[in-house]
Amino acid sequence: MKTLITYSTKTGNTKKVAEAVYKAIPNSDIMDISEVKNLDYDLIIVGTWIDRGTADAKALKFISTIKNKNTGFFFTLGAYPDSKHANDCIEAITKLFTENNNKVLAHYHCQGAIDPKLIEMMKTKFSPDHPHGPNPERVKRWADASTHPDQNDLDEAYNYFKKFIETI
Repeated sequence: MKTLITYSTKTGNTKKVAEAVYKAIPNSDIMDISEVKNLDYDLIIVGTWIDRGTADAKALKFISTIKNKNTGFFFTLGAYPDSKHANDCIEAITKLFTENNNKVLAHYHCQGAIDPKLIEMMKTKFSPDHPHGPNPERVKRWADASTHPDQNDLDEAYNYFKKFIETI
């Protein structure tokens, strides 16, 4: 099965996960979204970082070009992986693919470090009572996210996609 693993990354988090997925799927191609020249693949797996509850702008544009394909996706986000926000992101990204008659066969996500510039902006621009402001709970989550994706996240991505590819 001809497989493409492609990703958009801002801080390197999503690229790390993409590399783990690549190791799990022998004979696949891996490249940054900006390097993709064609979609002549049996399976396209897209990695993105989360921006405003969905794929980042570069990934959004790319996903809109995929039509009638077998697909999968993975993402990194600053929120906890078991949060409502993470589940909402799964739904939003799944919808992006299915709107173009793609079949979503797999998805994986894990926490990823937040761009330090974004954290600084949120600390200076928003008060602690703002939904994105630096309240104690949020500051703890930012600190927790700063260590991800860790080796466990990468191993989980590898194992998830290795098992997935063996079943299709």
